Amino acid sequence: MKLSEEASHESELFSLTALSPLDGRYRKKVEDLAPYLSEYGLIYFRVVVEIKWLLKLSEIPEVVEVPSFSSDARSYLEELICSFSVNDALEVKKIEKVTNHDVKAVEYFLKEKCLSHPEILKVLEFFHFACTSEDINNLAHALMLKEALNEVVVPVMDDMIKAICTMAKVNAHISMLSRTHGQPASPTTLGKEMAIFAVRLRRERHEISSVALLGKFAGAVGNYNAHLVAYPEINWPQISKEFVESLGLSFNPYVTQIETHDYMAKLFHGFIQFNNVLTDFDRDIWGYISLGYFKQITKAGEIGSSTMPHKVNPIDFENSEGNLGKANAGLSYLSMKLPISCWQRDLTDSTVLRNMGEVLGHSLLAYKSALQGIGKLRVSIKTYACYVHVTTYLSLWTDCAAYFFSNL
Repeated sequence: MKLSEEASHESELFSLTALSPLDGRYRKKVEDLAPYLSEYGLIYFRVVVEIKWLLKLSEIPEVVEVPSFSSDARSYLEELICSFSVNDALEVKKIEKVTNHDVKAVEYFLKEKCLSHPEILKVLEFFHFACTSEDINNLAHALMLKEALNEVVVPVMDDMIKAICTMAKVNAHISMLSRTHGQPASPTTLGKEMAIFAVRLRRERHEISSVALLGKFAGAVGNYNAHLVAYPEINWPQISKEFVESLGLSFNPYVTQIETHDYMAKLFHGFIQFNNVLTDFDRDIWGYISLGYFKQITKAGEIGSSTMPHKVNPIDFENSEGNLGKANAGLSYLSMKLPISCWQRDLTDSTVLRNMGEVLGHSLLAYKSALQGIGKLRVSIKTYACYVHVTTYLSLWTDCAAYFFSNL
C-alpha cells in the first residue's frame, strides 16, 4: 500500500518520510525556526528587501522616475510584506519553474502583485533597480539570521543559562566530592561547579550577540557600476549605507559581488565555542548522574529504560551532546567555507547557506534537550557523602561564595 493511501494526516506522513530528523521526529522542537530559516523564510526576506529598496528609491529626489509615493502606495507595498503567506511563496516557486532563477522569480511576483495599483504600475521596472541577485540575497540571509537569533535561538540560550544559574544558587553550599583525572579529589560544592558553567556559557553568548551582522548593496561586482551610469550625481555608497542600516544591519563597503561572509564565520565560530562549553556541561552532568549525585524525576507513565525499570537513562543530556556534535560539524564547515569565494564571485556559497537552518536547528534542539534534562534533576543524598570532613572547607567557601554568585 502506498504511504499516501494509508496516511490519515498529511503532516504525520511528512514527519514519517522526512529525510532530516529536524523536519521529522524533532519538528515540534525546532519549528519556531521555520518562518526564518526555511525556503519560505528566504523568499519572504527577499520580498522585504525588494520592496524596501523600491520605497528607498522613491525617497531619493534625483531619481525622478520614481516620484515620492503617496501614503496609499506605501501602505499597499507594506501590506505585501505583512500579508505574505505560504501561498504567496508557492506562487514565487511556480514562477521560478519558468525563470529558473529564484531571485528573478521574486521580482516577477512583485510586479504581478502591483499591476492593480496605478501609481506603482508606473514604476514596476524599478523593482530590482541596479541590483545583482546577491544584493538581495545577502541582506535576506542577514535578516534571516537576525530574526532567528533574536526571536528563537538566543531566548532559549538565555533560558538555559538562567536554569544553570538557578542550579548554582540553590545548591551553593551543597558539598560534593570533586573528581580530578576521574579519581576522588578535594571537596567542592555543587553550586560552585554549576556557577562555572553558567559564567562560561554567558560569556560565549555575549560574544555571539556582539557579532555585527553585515550587508552589502553595491551592485554586480561591488563598484556601483549600474548606479553611477544611471545617476552619476548621486552618492550611492551613502545611499546604500542608509538602506542597509535601515534594515537593522551593519554596512560593509568593501565587497565584491557578494558580502564576504566573514561575519558569518565569526558568528558560527561563536556557536561552536558555546556548544563546546555545553558539551562539557552535558558530560559532567551525565557523570554526576552516574555517580549518584543527581536523581532524575520522570513524569507519570514515562519509561526510564525499556528493560531495567530501576534506572532512568540520562537521555536528555545524551540527546543534547549528540546534536551539539552534529551542529558543530556543520558550523565548522560553514565557517571555513563561506569566507572563500573565487575572484569576484562563485556560486558555492549559495547552496551552503541553505544549511543555516540545519546547523542552528541542531543547536536549538540541543539547548532544549539540556534545558529539559535540567528540569528533571534532583540532588541525591549521595551528594553529601563526600567521605571527607568538609566543615572547614565549607566555612572558607562561605567567605568566597559571594565572588562566584554575585554576578549570576
